[in-house]
Amino acid sequence: MSKSSAKKGRVVIGMSGGVDSSVAAWLLKEQGYEVLGLFMKNWEDDDDSEYCSTRQDWLDAASVADLVGVDIEAVNFAAEYKDRVFADFLREYSAGRTPNPDVLCNAEIKFKAFLDHAMTLGADYIATGHYARVRSIETQAGVQHQLLKALDLSKDQSYFLHRLNQAQLARTLFPLGEIPKTEVRRLAHELQLPNAAKKDSTGICFIGERPFREFLNRYLPTQPGPIKTPEGVTVGRHQGLSFYTLGQRKGLGIGGVKGRQRDNGTADAWYTARKDLASNTLYVVQGHDHPWLLASELNAQDVSWIAGHAPEPGPYAAKTRYRQADAPCTLARVADDGFSLSFGDPQWAVTPGQSAVLYQGDVCLGGGIIF
Repeated sequence: MSKSSAKKGRVVIGMSGGVDSSVAAWLLKEQGYEVLGLFMKNWEDDDDSEYCSTRQDWLDAASVADLVGVDIEAVNFAAEYKDRVFADFLREYSAGRTPNPDVLCNAEIKFKAFLDHAMTLGADYIATGHYARVRSIETQAGVQHQLLKALDLSKDQSYFLHRLNQAQLARTLFPLGEIPKTEVRRLAHELQLPNAAKKDSTGICFIGERPFREFLNRYLPTQPGPIKTPEGVTVGRHQGLSFYTLGQRKGLGIGGVKGRQRDNGTADAWYTARKDLASNTLYVVQGHDHPWLLASELNAQDVSWIAGHAPEPGPYAAKTRYRQADAPCTLARVADDGFSLSFGDPQWAVTPGQSAVLYQGDVCLGGGIIF
């Protein structure tokens, strides 16, 4: 180990076999850290199938590590993942909600089980290929670690990281936080990384690209029931409330039901709007702007604040789903068990089980689960 890397410290970086974590590993080494790669195996049930590419991902990660010149090892967190993430995922779907397992995976696996393992390897820091930033500021109470959006807002992943705490952020580096994705791809090609042209992953391994309903069918019983309009008219049958999410347009199986017509004679599209678990009824509406799809306020529970305490009530911005522009809002109620947000502009398809994440400018404050 060189004097410069000894001075900078040891970083254990999660290497997934993707371009982002590969370039992040190279950047850390260029910055003078002693870098060790760790490949996390989080799913075992069918990782040899066409939908889950664990074996190829490991080969890609190992090839990159070899080229970049860092050691890499594989660690199996499949048991922890099943207990801490997948069990919650199934519970939420069984209750008619739509969870975001990436949020829980970051909090419970990538920045908990992974961090604990990295510490046993003598790590000073852990790092990932996430697009986000950490800033440390001096306050009267001591050093405060803030989670910031990435400079490349089109790739920002702070939404998925909002459950991280002070202890985790103090040990975390995000090498890609200041870099646009286009530059990451350029670097990958310039370095001739073996995965430079690899497509970005579009989902968590246990689902991958497979049909979602087919996957859930293996773990949750189907409970068919009626699909109704707000007026109580039955327009079809659903396969089970767990298989539908609010705002869903495709896969409802009622395309032939005309319902309301536009002036040009075509029919408005149908959207999932509500679930009634008591009667096992799925309610659908026509038109993207139907009142049942719009909400001016929400309540959230299971809260997590990055600073370790809740922000003061007042004006902020929030995301109620990833890939959404920040929406101005008012934090109206804050309690130990949750908070309330109100919006000047109604939000579309606010979905129980998803995360409501609060921002103050570029600073991610934390959030909770919509219910």
